[in-house]
This record gives sequence, structure tokens and C-alpha cells, in this order.
Amino acid sequence: MTNTHADQAPIAGNDAASEVEPQTGKTRFEDLDLDPSLMRGIADLGFQHCSPIQAQILPHTLEGHDAIGKAQTGTGKTAAFLITIFNDLLNNPLGGERFLAEPRAVIIAPTRELVMQIGADAYDLGRYTGLDTATLIGGEDYQKQLQKIQSGVIDLVVATPGRLIDFMQRRDLFLDRVETLVLDEADRMLDMGFIPQVKRIVRATPRKEDRQTLLFSATFTQDIINLAQQWTYDPITVEIEPERVATATVDQRVYLVSSSERLRVLLNVLRSADAVSTIVFANRRDQVRSLYEKLRKAGISCGILSGEITQQRRTKTLANFKEGKIAVLVATDVAGRGIHVDGVSHVVNYNLPEDPEDYVHRIGRTGRAGATGVSISFASEDDAFLLPDIETLLGERLKCVSPPEELLS
Repeated sequence: MTNTHADQAPIAGNDAASEVEPQTGKTRFEDLDLDPSLMRGIADLGFQHCSPIQAQILPHTLEGHDAIGKAQTGTGKTAAFLITIFNDLLNNPLGGERFLAEPRAVIIAPTRELVMQIGADAYDLGRYTGLDTATLIGGEDYQKQLQKIQSGVIDLVVATPGRLIDFMQRRDLFLDRVETLVLDEADRMLDMGFIPQVKRIVRATPRKEDRQTLLFSATFTQDIINLAQQWTYDPITVEIEPERVATATVDQRVYLVSSSERLRVLLNVLRSADAVSTIVFANRRDQVRSLYEKLRKAGISCGILSGEITQQRRTKTLANFKEGKIAVLVATDVAGRGIHVDGVSHVVNYNLPEDPEDYVHRIGRTGRAGATGVSISFASEDDAFLLPDIETLLGERLKCVSPPEELLS
């Protein structure tokens, strides 16, 4: 996806932002001396005050410092690195001739859905800047993506590691002019085995002293710390611990059910009047496929998101879900990583996740944007032992009960 803004209306200045009242302990975006065209995009999105990670990291990154950020999904880190990139590109325009296929900034993220989400956020934030963004993901037509790269000068590329390597190997993209490199969800890239590819990408960019590098991760393992030391130059470190690991707007329920009862209870949940938009998570592709087929056979309007599904179909399925054409998504954690849909009423953990962090990520798909949501987790004889680790991460006990009688009928 290449975003061109040549046809946008002229920049109207910063009137919307200047109306924001100061609040004690909060940083206004207008206090950061951002480019007016970028401020206009921020104002359009309704952003007034920085989130904690934005308030702590932006004063440093806007001055060009490297940074390592520990932050969960939903803390505002995407906007933090996009604002840093856009403001730098706007404040330092390149003189002379620009060449195709030489982006000034690159963002690497582990999943296709996350890359598409970052690309969409970049479009919204940068819509008045005149800067162009291209997203490169596997599973979509290479030639179409190549045409977009070759159609004009690209300022920012957002990509999965594998597809970016494809472009580099074919000499269709060159990273020797990259000024800012962002590595998002580094822990997930480590888990998914992408680090050898990422190392190759990093080596293709200017040396770390000659570029700005921003690395974000939900966890700081020793492996992540080692990588950060290799890739960043004298970075500042920001660690944001969520005020609550699980959002207060989500009603968390754990139902004690036998393996044989799970499907019946799920069907009754999905058929209830208040389950208007539901994501059902299972741990493995084969479990997702089996569950999807059982739900369809039972007459449930649903879609499937997993690594085995083609990107074109995944994109269409997610669009249908956002538009309310289907009421239920069945997904794996990797596929669900980039799902940012307001209005999800229910999340169901058909299997308890083996990684407690995935539990927090799953239930965060509901109760968004000030709305309330319900998460229902099934604890059965084969996975109930995973509950204590989830409770440790949450810092609270989860009340486990038998399902209401109407869900068992």
C-alpha cells in the first residue's frame, strides 16, 4: 500500500491543537514543537495528550537519540515511533535528486496484520505531510508491491522481515540511505525465528552510529538486551508497566468445563443476544481450522485467521468482520496480533494460552476505546494448570465457576 497525499488540502495550521488545556502531569503534543502538518494529523485523530510512553520517549527520540522501549500493545508506541520518523523527515528534507527504492525510514514488524495496522496508522498520522509510505508483506502479489515501490519516491517502508529480504535479494529495494530503523515487537520476532533475517536487514542499513534505531519489546529477556546492545548506539531506555495488566473495562470470566462441553458452551455464548462481535482464540492452526468448520456446520457466520490462510483471504475476512458482515472470528495468536477492531463485544479463549502474555493480548481485543467487553476462558482438564501463571501476570486471582445453566443446555 503506497499512500500519496499530493491531493490533500493545504495545511490549515495548528488551531485544533492549540485549544488543548494544560493538565498537571500530562504532556500535550503541541508542547513538542512538531511540524504543523504532522500536528494537523494528530489533531484529526483526536490525540491531545501523550500516553506515558510517548511522554517519556518522544523528547529524546525527536532529538535523534536511539531508544529501547518496553511496552505492551495499546500503550501508544506505534504513534511514538511514527511521530519521531515523520517529524525528522519533515525537518530534514533531502536536497538534490531522490532515487526510487531508497527509503529514508524502515519499520520491521513480525506479522502481516501488524504491518498493515502500522501502515494504516502511518496513513492517518501522515495524511497532510506529503510523505509516502509503502507496506510490504508476504502472501500478496510481489509485482503489485514492486509497482508501488517503483511508482514514486518512498519515504517510509513498513515490512515483515521475509518480504523485505525478498526485495533486497532481488535488488528492488536498497537500505543504504535509511536514517531511522524501527524494530517493533522484538520479542515476538525472536519467538518466531526471524532474528537471522533481521540481522541481515540491519547489516544492510548504515552503521548504528549513522542511523537512529528504535527497538520496542513487550519483554526484556537477556536475548533482547543483547540484540539491543548490538543494534543501538547509546540508547535511552523507557519501561512502561501497564497500570493494570488487564483492562478494567473487560469482564473476565473463567468457566470450568470438560473438553466435551467446550463446543456446546461456545455455541450458546455465540448465539446469545449480547455476543454481537466475537473473537474466538485457539492455540494451534489445526485447532482453529477444526473449530471454524464445526461452527460453520452449526450455522454460525464466521471467518478464520491463521497462518495457513492466504493473505488476500485474511485481509478480506478482517474487513468483513470490521464491517459486521460476519459476527465471529476464529484466530490463532499470531494472526490475532494485528486485530484492532472497535466494538468487539466478546473474546473467548477456547484453549488457555501457553504464554500468559498472550492471555493479556487476547482479552485486550475487547473493551477498547472506552467500551466494555466480556472475556470468557474455558479451563478444562488438559489446560487448567496454565491458570496460575496467568494470575501471576495479572496480579489477581481469576474466579473460576461452572457455566450458567443456559450455556450448558
